[in-house]
Amino acid sequence: MAAAGACLFSAALFRREPPSPAGKPSSHRISSTTPRLAVSVDRVPASTAAVESGEGNGAVVREKRMEEKEEKENRRMNGWKEYLEQSKELIEPDGGPPRWFSPLECASRLDYSPLLLFLPGIDGVGLGLILHHQKLGRIFDMWCLHIPVADRTPFTDLLKIVERTVRSEHQRSPNRPIYLVGESLGACLALAVAALNPDIDLVLILANPATSFRRSSLQLLTPLLEALPNPLSPGLPNILRSTEGESLRMLLDNVVQGLPLQNTAGELVKDFTAFSLSLPVLADILPKETLVWKLKMLKSASAYAHSRLYAIKAQTLILCSGNDQLLPSQQEGERLLKLLPKSKCQLRKFDDSGHFLFLEDSIDLVTIIKGTSYYRRGKYHDYASDFIPPTLDEAKNIIESNSLFNLIASAVMLSTLEDGTLVKGLAGIPSEGPVLFVGYHMLLGLEKIPLVSRIFLERNILLRGVAHPMMFMRSKNGRLPDLSSFDKFRVMGAVPVAPTNLFKLFSSKSHVLLYPGGMREALHRKGEEYKLFWPEQSEFVRMAARFGAKIVPFGAVGEDDLGEVVFDYDDLVKIPYFRSEIESLTNEATQLRSDAGGEVANQPVHMPLILPKVPGRFYYYFGKPLEMEGRKQELRDRKKAHEIYLQVKSEVERCIAYLKVKRESDPYRGIGPRLLYQATHGFESEVPTFEI
Repeated sequence: MAAAGACLFSAALFRREPPSPAGKPSSHRISSTTPRLAVSVDRVPASTAAVESGEGNGAVVREKRMEEKEEKENRRMNGWKEYLEQSKELIEPDGGPPRWFSPLECASRLDYSPLLLFLPGIDGVGLGLILHHQKLGRIFDMWCLHIPVADRTPFTDLLKIVERTVRSEHQRSPNRPIYLVGESLGACLALAVAALNPDIDLVLILANPATSFRRSSLQLLTPLLEALPNPLSPGLPNILRSTEGESLRMLLDNVVQGLPLQNTAGELVKDFTAFSLSLPVLADILPKETLVWKLKMLKSASAYAHSRLYAIKAQTLILCSGNDQLLPSQQEGERLLKLLPKSKCQLRKFDDSGHFLFLEDSIDLVTIIKGTSYYRRGKYHDYASDFIPPTLDEAKNIIESNSLFNLIASAVMLSTLEDGTLVKGLAGIPSEGPVLFVGYHMLLGLEKIPLVSRIFLERNILLRGVAHPMMFMRSKNGRLPDLSSFDKFRVMGAVPVAPTNLFKLFSSKSHVLLYPGGMREALHRKGEEYKLFWPEQSEFVRMAARFGAKIVPFGAVGEDDLGEVVFDYDDLVKIPYFRSEIESLTNEATQLRSDAGGEVANQPVHMPLILPKVPGRFYYYFGKPLEMEGRKQELRDRKKAHEIYLQVKSEVERCIAYLKVKRESDPYRGIGPRLLYQATHGFESEVPTFEI
């Protein structure tokens, strides 16, 4: 037994054993007839869950779609409803102490999955992640802390239980991180454990941390509750015994919204009374005595964690709600972000969410972890081995968020078969990796949106973009777009540009997207449309040869049909204010290619003034794949590798020139004819283009 204690919680039928002696975590088992809730955290061999790849045959894809559809249907159940139903099975008094349990949905996971300990909020049940058990269970070894309703273990003793488990599991697997996911009270517990164990590799995920308790309206409840008669106004009608779905949440929200400080004492008493008696299960979870105890514990936990923030060295992700009526969570998130180590702490805001963040259907914790690149199985995040491909549902949501742009762009895709035949569509794209796509970066990098979407949808291939480091890290805080703006790119597999990352992607046989011109092309000057700004020396040919990767040169045109640069960098730097802003933004971003020669090294961060046009159309031309298999020894010669490099560059320029000429004969180049065509043929129909 590795944990402080273990227990198998029951459903309707169960057998009890005598509780453990006081002060010792229980390790008794309860036989259960309902297999979905929880199992002991005694160690059992974890089955290997296959990582979803970007490719697969039709049967596998259909199976994935069915699994995700079933999972999505399950998530549609109201979070509160499922939480309350399952809580009934856990709150039966047994006299036992706090203990760990592991949900049965978490029985099958990846090899070497890190341990995730869930630390509950004020309720103490341990089911706060119930909507996330299935997805979390695929990538974590997940344990949840349960604190019985009648338990009166003080905060410092709860801290010892969690700390003992953390130290034990760290000793068992010293090279793997331990995740502490805590909400409100549990977040204080996680912070305290991290402060006391700075040498253990911990990853904290904190949802609406209660370190803000002293500035919340909850402080006012304690003296009011102590003054309430017992029992609480039994004459009030219990109108919600059969309430389900959204109406339950709506009423709960209405009740909780009655708690701000400006309310009178009488209104607070009335609201809490209605809250308790209208929700019988919640009243059982938090009866008056327990709630008073938990509020006092919140106060001590908040003070304890707050006084030790300076000692925390753990990687931390703060999730805060903008509509939290119990705690000032967004303000607290901003405050903690300033106090915790800047290089290891990130903040994500959910403006429309309430206090119980993890019980909302719109929140997917696994997607959040992917988008922040916080999932790792070793001491450092590995963009290849730690990458978890997006589920079909995640990819679909991201692609649909760009549906308007994809409709406007109405991209035309041409590809080249192995025999050199040019065809419409993506049939010429190699299915087996490793494959390296090398092309021209349009203004603002807009070509990526249709490119990644179409290849994923039509070929079931995930294109992993090699991106500027400023999408992943910052030299300092400032006025650049928040890192959360790039979460979708990370979910879809983007990695920071670096030779080691390219090496790892080739090793994993990935399809990689590379723009040698980088930011210099994406933020080009006036009159530089479709001009390549590549480094003088080859950056990818010899590595591609080492792994036998295919190189696919491609060209993309259409930026000049969307807008025109009318005020560029050369104009901006002549104005003192803008020159100062550009210098500030450039200093915030991680510097890239500072030692490179040529124009490609000139990469100041700025935003040119662009005059929009009536939208035209995007065109892509994928050249014939260049086979690097068997050329490793030949291309050790830098001169020969450079010849291949120039050949790729020349092919990209040829593809661009071809598209610029051919689009002139496209009758549907303008958005007007395209919309008319789709209005008569259906908006899902493919709009024709020029003849090849």
